[in-house]
Order: sequence, then structure tokens, then C-alpha cells
Amino acid sequence: MKKYLLPKEGQFYKANLHMHTTVSDGKMTLAETKEEYQKRGYSIVAFTDHEVMLPHEDLTDDKFLAITSVEYACNRQTRVNDFSDVTAVHINFYSPEPNRTTSPVFSEPRFWIEHSKQYVTDEMRKTDYKMYYGVDHINHMIRLGNEAGFLVSYNHPVWSLQNYPEYAGLEGVWGVEVHNTGCAIAGYPDTTVPLDDLLRQGKRVVPLATDDAHSFKDCFGGFTMIKAKELSYPTVFDAMKKGDLYASTGPEIYDLYIEDGEVHISCSPAAEIMLTTDRRYAGVKKATQGPLTEATFGLKGFFHQNEEILAKTDHKPYIRITVKDASGACAYTRAYFYDELQ
Repeated sequence: MKKYLLPKEGQFYKANLHMHTTVSDGKMTLAETKEEYQKRGYSIVAFTDHEVMLPHEDLTDDKFLAITSVEYACNRQTRVNDFSDVTAVHINFYSPEPNRTTSPVFSEPRFWIEHSKQYVTDEMRKTDYKMYYGVDHINHMIRLGNEAGFLVSYNHPVWSLQNYPEYAGLEGVWGVEVHNTGCAIAGYPDTTVPLDDLLRQGKRVVPLATDDAHSFKDCFGGFTMIKAKELSYPTVFDAMKKGDLYASTGPEIYDLYIEDGEVHISCSPAAEIMLTTDRRYAGVKKATQGPLTEATFGLKGFFHQNEEILAKTDHKPYIRITVKDASGACAYTRAYFYDELQ
């Protein structure tokens, strides 16, 4: 019997989950953002302007959904006034409700964009959270966000100059950027390394491909495909929370399911399709006579290995799949852990 990893029902909605507008340091207005992304087949944009979270329900209609969200920056302070070597942690909070304007970590003194201060309300000022750099403090921010229902993403680790000790201890993160168009254009392309580092600890984080766009040139390079039954805020947010999505810089994934001890994937034309796990159990299918549009990987050995290991440890094995096209663009499924594959 087939067990669908990406839901069988519903449809895919193309989303950019990291975007800056003229509300903060972006050059595109809210209306321009909606117009340009819709032209290119996007149905969802998360407006993650810096430090201030604003609802944009006026942009939402039957063909477009605005996700209420915000990006918080927590930077290591240095003695030298030179931002080029400042280690940073940037996280997005995605609101479970479209009309929310407050978060438990709001901090007006942290505003570094002067014109953004015009959007601050007395209701927001009731919270004055003190931010400090360090994994324990970031975890406190994430925990408060999670308790208030927010999904939290960990953004652009490479641009942030983050190494394993800086991010390995993060708890409660929902998503990790494996691609960030703005950072890639600037010379700081992200990788799947932080994603797998967290996954190997049993942390169920999903991959995100975003634009982090500040201007038109930063747009349309990475996207997240969310599969949901309808384009409504609660339905899409629930799909995000469940991980009914994949991240991509080009290729599309159509089906993903398990049947008779094998995982099957169908996709747009690909040069390679790769199975990755938490150990040295992997697989690669390469196009030889024309592009690949599907692949199957046997998992019986993976299951057998882990039956023995799980009897002795609390290890949390997983699989994920990468689709690469002829240009090198990739699509990444989320990780599916052992208990989800049975």
C-alpha cells in the first residue's frame, strides 16, 4: 500500500517565505511585491520586514496569500565598528494568525531602520524584550515564539558567519534556509550542511529556499512549494507546520511516496536524483539516455540497519531526497524520520 510522504490530496502553492519591502530596508512596495511575484506564478509571500510585524490582509485574495511575519536580528557586539566581521543570528517568526501585530520578543530599541519606527503601536510597546547574542538566548526567543504559536526559521547561516558551535544547540527551529537568493548573489551561498547537522541530532527541521529579497534583482531565485487543500491562511499555515512542502531553486517535485519498502519520487526533468540519510546509506540515479523524471530507492536495508540500532540507542534516522537539474538547480524534500516511514 502506498504511503504518501507529500500529501496525495491538495495542490502545490509557490511561496517566497523571506521578503523585505519599503516597510523596512527593501526597495519594493507591498503592492509591487505582490504584483511581481504573482506574475511569476507565486501564490504566497511572507512579508518578513525587519523587527516590525505587520498584517497585510488587504493584499490577500482568492489567488494570493500574505503571511504575517517578521525577521529578528541578533548580532554579536564587537569592539570594532565594522559590521563585516559581526557574527549574527537572524530568525523569522511566522504568525499562526493573519491579523497579529505583536510577538513576545518585540523590542523597539533594537530598531535600526529609522522610518520603520512609524509602524510601532502602543500595543507593540507593551513588550520590551532585551536581545543578547548567544545560543541560550536565541533558544529563549525561539521558545517564547513557539509558545505563542509562531513557526521559527533559521536564516542564511553562511552570510551570518555561523559555524557548527553557533547553531548546533538551537532548539525549536522549524525551518533552515538551504538557499537564500540575496545572500547567494552577494557571494554567500548557503548549503545543506546546517540542515543535516541539525537533522542528525533528531531535530525535525524543514529545508527552505527563499529570496530574502531587498530589491528586484534579489527576487525569484528560490522558492518553497507548499501543498495544501486550499489557499487559506489556516490551511496553508497548518501545511507549513506539518512539513507538507519542499524547497527548490528550479526543479519541481510531483509525487513522493513509500510502497513495499521503496521510496518513489516523480519530478520535472532532472540530471540526478539523490537519496541522503543520516548515515552512509545513500543512493544516486543519474540521467543517461535523456533526463530523469522519476526514481525509486530501496529502503529495506535502511530499515534493517535501524531496527538493530534503535533497539540499543535513541538514534533518530531519516531520509531525504535531492533533485538536481542540468543547470545545477536543486529541489530538496524535507527529512522523513523512521517513525514516519512505517
